[in-house]
Amino acid sequence: MLNIMSIKKKNAADAAAGGRSPKTSATKIRLQKDMDDLSNIPKTMTVSFPNPDDLFNFSLTITPDDGFYKGGVFRFSFKIKEGYPHEAPKVLCTQKIYHPNIDLEGNVCLNILREDWKPVLNINSVMIGLQYIFLEPNPDDPLNKEAAVVLNTNRTLFVQNVNKSMRGGIIGGVSYDNVLQ
Repeated sequence: MLNIMSIKKKNAADAAAGGRSPKTSATKIRLQKDMDDLSNIPKTMTVSFPNPDDLFNFSLTITPDDGFYKGGVFRFSFKIKEGYPHEAPKVLCTQKIYHPNIDLEGNVCLNILREDWKPVLNINSVMIGLQYIFLEPNPDDPLNKEAAVVLNTNRTLFVQNVNKSMRGGIIGGVSYDNVLQ
């Protein structure tokens, strides 16, 4: 993972070598601070960087240890734009899962990724929010309306659907990804 001091040292070395030193953007500085704060995330979450030099694109894996989705491994891609922290990160679930707050394209219904985003929030806030929707799915603000209706009307069937979908089963003609460890 990059850190601010390595960026400053590289810029200073480039300047000393006669090269022009690029400015480090405020977005990159804030993002680096957010990444440094991730050192104490819960054991149910891991962050990975396909390109260690690119802080703007990374993955989060959540392995809930309680609730409906216990035993599953859920992956999310994060894309940060230059407008961060004034713009929320773009977060997508990379698997097709049966969840009231995640649609079949991977879009996530989490209020802090939309209307409740504020610059004081950070990457850790989003990660905790994602973990929370696995512990307490919210059928009152759904992206997958069918799953929300089942959760509200027949909790036993919802549990059966979650278990079947996590094994890669088919529900309502939709084939889900196997997300079990």
